[in-house]
Amino acid sequence: MYTLSRTATTEMEVTSIRLERELKEKLKELSGNQGYQALIRDVLWNYVQQRSSDYQPQIARDQIRASMEAIAQREERCALTGKAIRSQEKMLLGFTATGELVPIASDSL
Repeated sequence: MYTLSRTATTEMEVTSIRLERELKEKLKELSGNQGYQALIRDVLWNYVQQRSSDYQPQIARDQIRASMEAIAQREERCALTGKAIRSQEKMLLGFTATGELVPIASDSL
């Protein structure tokens, strides 16, 4: 996850968002001591980073426990290199030590 503290909360803009009660409770459970608003910011920064042209890889090679062949159903970015993976292109799905499945370019491992 993105976890870098970007700005002091006193310098942030207040934004209102409506969430289902169940979603908010799940976010609170997942966030632990971090707090659910910080978790939401991390999730949003990760999304923005993955979709932007200045994408920086988030996973180190030694964090991949296993991989399996797959076909991209939409454009993806390799979690190791940041290389674009086109829709319908062969790729790998990497299973990380934290239990996530991440897209990996076929020539990246």
